[in-house]
Amino acid sequence: MEFLKSSSKLLVLGGLAAILLLMGSPAYSFFYPIKFERDSLPNGLQVIYQVDKSAPVVATVIHYRVGSRDETPGKTGYAHFFEHLMFEATDNIPRATIDKYIQEAGGTLNAHTSFDETVFFFQVPSHQIRLPLWMESQRMRKLKVDSVGVETQRGVVTEELKMRTLNQPYGTFLTKMCENVFPGCSYSWPTIGYEADLKKATIQDFKNFYDKFYQPANAVLVISGDFEIEEARKYVNEYFGIYPRVEVPARNFQLTPLQKGYTETIEDQKAQLPALFMCFRGPNLSDPEYFAMRLLAIILSGGESSRLYQRIVDKEQAAVAAQLSPLSLEYSGVNFFIGVPSPGKSIKKVQELILDEVSKVIKNGVTEEELKKAKNIGEASFVADKKNVLEKANDLAKYFSYYNKPELINTEIEKYEKVSVEDIKNAAKKYFDTDMSVILTYVPKGYKE
Repeated sequence: MEFLKSSSKLLVLGGLAAILLLMGSPAYSFFYPIKFERDSLPNGLQVIYQVDKSAPVVATVIHYRVGSRDETPGKTGYAHFFEHLMFEATDNIPRATIDKYIQEAGGTLNAHTSFDETVFFFQVPSHQIRLPLWMESQRMRKLKVDSVGVETQRGVVTEELKMRTLNQPYGTFLTKMCENVFPGCSYSWPTIGYEADLKKATIQDFKNFYDKFYQPANAVLVISGDFEIEEARKYVNEYFGIYPRVEVPARNFQLTPLQKGYTETIEDQKAQLPALFMCFRGPNLSDPEYFAMRLLAIILSGGESSRLYQRIVDKEQAAVAAQLSPLSLEYSGVNFFIGVPSPGKSIKKVQELILDEVSKVIKNGVTEEELKKAKNIGEASFVADKKNVLEKANDLAKYFSYYNKPELINTEIEKYEKVSVEDIKNAAKKYFDTDMSVILTYVPKGYKE
């Protein structure tokens, strides 16, 4: 999903940004454009080849345009379920051996699901390039959706759901946020879905979902690393070209306008400290304000020099943590503030301080110095993320799937450079100057201010 980088990484990048400021040189001046080739198969599979011979490794990423937003009420959690089921068995791969084969080959593997996508990735020594390509082709159309695999993963996913929501502090936050920030549309449930829906799902339900979305025409495959394009193209055609073209239904999405705000206080037996979550709708991935909001998040909460830290954590000592996290999706987004009061301090005070800092941006904007620093941090992150083949493969897949422009891997940084202080101010006003917010307050059992 598209959250801000971790605070520790931001601190490291902040140090790099400070050096760049002293040098008077933007981070992207050290960035060499990434070259790649695009291709496609008759069955609709889109393929991107990116050669990087700096290390003897190859990464493959296959990005399916299917996420929780492609589900329907009463049948949620299917996309995340297939993230797990894809590691079970295929017609030619024995059950639970995918991990074993990759690890024995000296590689790594993983996957993730979000509202708009399901992504699988491998990284292996370059001489093993055939293995992940063959495995991905097997999983694409020869996955065994049978009782053994389904029931095994139903138990795994159900336990994961319980662990996320019931067995950790603030575990219901994501569910409550989705339900109230995006009511009436298919962003209104969490990616993991609801336990009741997973329990009642039949094998036929899962087969229907698999046949509908896990098709060549609904995917982009990226190969990045130390390989020869013609050799890789031969494997891609051999393994993936055998499947017929199946048209995937158009993705229809209707974003329901928010009619009112929502406030709830939740007594949380797992929480040791109270926590405040203030949620506002935000820009989608194609919105011009996307870049301004990312930079504003750095200005407000990107490390110890940020506005929220300096004011609320350091000066007022009202909170042990205060930050803004933007999440942008294909058709909408959400910006949420998190505030954890210091012992003996008021949740209400933390909320007032956060809103006061936001109101200052809405009224007065930010300084040129703040914006320049944020840009350098963002640019340093942009450059750092292009240093390894897996990150490059993932970015190329993302740019193709969401924009049909993989070349954005080289040019998107220019859009950050164009953001002005007025753009920051306008974005803050557009998304935060509203009473259409969702405020969730978690308190330990028996807590009183």
